[in-house]
Amino acid sequence: MSVRYERIGSVALITLDRPERRNAVDRATAVALREAWTAFEADPGALAGVLTGAGGVFCAGADLVAFDLEEAPEGWLGLTRRGVSKPTIAAVAGPCVAGGLELALWCDLRVAGADAVFGCFERRFGVPLADGGTQRLPRIVGLGRALDMILTGRPVAAEEALRIGLADRLVPAGTEVQEARRLAEALAGFPQETLRSDREAVYAGLGRPLEEGLALEAEFGRRVLGTAVAGAGRFAAGEGRAGLPLA
Repeated sequence: MSVRYERIGSVALITLDRPERRNAVDRATAVALREAWTAFEADPGALAGVLTGAGGVFCAGADLVAFDLEEAPEGWLGLTRRGVSKPTIAAVAGPCVAGGLELALWCDLRVAGADAVFGCFERRFGVPLADGGTQRLPRIVGLGRALDMILTGRPVAAEEALRIGLADRLVPAGTEVQEARRLAEALAGFPQETLRSDREAVYAGLGRPLEEGLALEAEFGRRVLGTAVAGAGRFAAGEGRAGLPLA
């Protein structure tokens, strides 16, 4: 199988497994990716998802040797024009380039090993960014830095990725999956209704005037007042005071 789906406690680990092709995505892999994330969304016990690649490589993008991808409503790579309601983390080792970068950008957070390299390498072959890169990259790193990466196609090493906000965590090479799973487990430990509501509010407010965004935030917040009241009660009873871990 070119994509592996594993449930480890409350975390789903989804692994691109075509190391002989540097985890490049062909048609079958795109379908398998879509099916894996559909299974994640439907699994009530999977509270956070981690996407990674086998063999010390995240993903080299579309498989230009097979060149058999087809555009679908969900995107060329199987999932980039759809979303999920739960937090997602990319655990990045080695090359994370072209469509591989777009898969990492699809995730909410990115944990990069020290050997990670990001880049819009499709630039050199005349292949367009067609899986969200032109839209998500500027939202994450800003317009100028995004245009620098998109227009030049230059490689961005892990330390620079951390500095410009493309990577959210930088860890020793080979520990990125472990750290991403640890982070996913921490997210899974929070009250889920509010975590997902706040996440949705962030995405819903992107690109809107501040006033509209604040109205959306208020609307989403009202939906989870019950969770807030319960949490306030736990705090009043002494749980989590002074930054102590929750019971």
